[in-house]
Amino acid sequence: MLLAVALAGCQTEKGDISFTDEGTLPHLDTNSPAILSAKSSSLAHADERKIDLAVFSNLLTRHFWDDGGYTAIFLQADEEVVAALQKIFPDRKPPIKETYRVNVRQNLSPLDKDTGKPAMILSVDVSEPEPDGSVTAIGKWFAGGAVTGFYSYQLKKNGDDWEIQNAP
Repeated sequence: MLLAVALAGCQTEKGDISFTDEGTLPHLDTNSPAILSAKSSSLAHADERKIDLAVFSNLLTRHFWDDGGYTAIFLQADEEVVAALQKIFPDRKPPIKETYRVNVRQNLSPLDKDTGKPAMILSVDVSEPEPDGSVTAIGKWFAGGAVTGFYSYQLKKNGDDWEIQNAP
């Protein structure tokens, strides 16, 4: 009986193990109107934009890029949000640049087309409103497979604006 168990345990698949550097990052066609309008939400477009601005503003005060030699930050957002944040953060280092100036590579750091050096991409995913009117948003950063992460935000509407309730 012991011999049968030992022989059965030794008969494993002898196929090659394949490793790949192809990441699971989705194709990031940031200038496609279809991508930007793909969010289907019961929130008004103006509210989604205000939530995006609040989360991006918080992310842009962080220091994910301090030691990485990044020369640009790209936002996965529509042109109005990018332009608004460029006005809010005019002297930001690294600067916020338009998405057509990024070169996205699978599981590797995106590159700034102007400098050829590493860049970072920020994005925001907004969920459906909760019964209490709050909204969860996930603020993400990506600069390659090893430099990626997210913060979860709870936002509530205060008048016309959306305020972060739990700044990380």
